[in-house]
Amino acid sequence: MRHTSASPGELVIAASIPYHGKYKLHSRYKKELVRISSVEEHRSEAPDSVACYIITVSDTRTIDTDTGGPLIQSLLEAAGYTVTGRTIVKDDYEDIRELVYKSSVHSGIEAVLLTGGTGISPRDTTYEAVASLLDKSLPGFGEIFRLLSFTEDIGSAAMLSRAIAGTIGSTAVFSMPGSTGAIKLAMERLILPELRHVMREIYKRP
Repeated sequence: MRHTSASPGELVIAASIPYHGKYKLHSRYKKELVRISSVEEHRSEAPDSVACYIITVSDTRTIDTDTGGPLIQSLLEAAGYTVTGRTIVKDDYEDIRELVYKSSVHSGIEAVLLTGGTGISPRDTTYEAVASLLDKSLPGFGEIFRLLSFTEDIGSAAMLSRAIAGTIGSTAVFSMPGSTGAIKLAMERLILPELRHVMREIYKRP
């Protein structure tokens, strides 16, 4: 029998799976272990870093008074990602759309991270601007973010968040709310753990 090494997480999961016979695992659990191993393999093949550009959507903030952009930058850099720059854009559909598109086609930018403008007030147009540009959407980002917001942060008010993510060409795009609590939640639980993996999938040859 061929033996392979496993990460501590894999060992814990394997140890918690019930045996059917002395050495045989039920086929359902074997498939689960294969799935976990496949995800870890994909992550191991991901790039070491990703070049990120940060956009804060706000009618009132400036580079000096912005709190969301610097928080995203510090979290990215602490996790080993590269920040190529950050800027402020007014909460205007055309302005947001133009900036996101220009950022997505820039050769030095691999991922665009936006904060702000994801609510439902008349001035909140980030969702519409980003959605209009996406080639492929990642519905799971918004779905899981709202679930985490509901269970760990703001309760039923999470339904008002229109966080969105996807790809424009070979650029990953993530749009999250403007509060620092929402930014930390989205970054620490979703974006930071998976951004390298996302880029690995984007760069994968057909």
